[in-house]
Amino acid sequence: MTNLTPIKEAFRLSQDDFNRFAHLSGDHNPIHVDPDFSARTRFGATVSHGMLLFTVLRGCLLRTFPTYTLATQELVFPAPAFADEALTLRIDVTRAASSSALILNTQVLKNDGTACLQGQCYLEPNTGTAS
Repeated sequence: MTNLTPIKEAFRLSQDDFNRFAHLSGDHNPIHVDPDFSARTRFGATVSHGMLLFTVLRGCLLRTFPTYTLATQELVFPAPAFADEALTLRIDVTRAASSSALILNTQVLKNDGTACLQGQCYLEPNTGTAS
């Protein structure tokens, strides 16, 4: 891959997104879906499921690298993402792992630069099977 320009995609997740993800995943932890409960926590409001942030990242990977398969993804969630908060997904191609595979640094960032998701993934070229 010769273009090493970072990929950036702005997005927002709503409380409805949190609620729908809870319904689909079965993760009804009140920190994600109960504003009254969450208001009494150290976060002061509901926070996104970490895997919902990953789902946004995964969608971007599928759109941006359609001829690649996600082989591995390491993730940490160092800060909360709140409903209706402006966020930016950032993907940096750090290097080609081989002549055909890619290593990417992945982040979801708040406007102040704080990371809500940080990770690294390894993409391999599609072999004709579903990713």
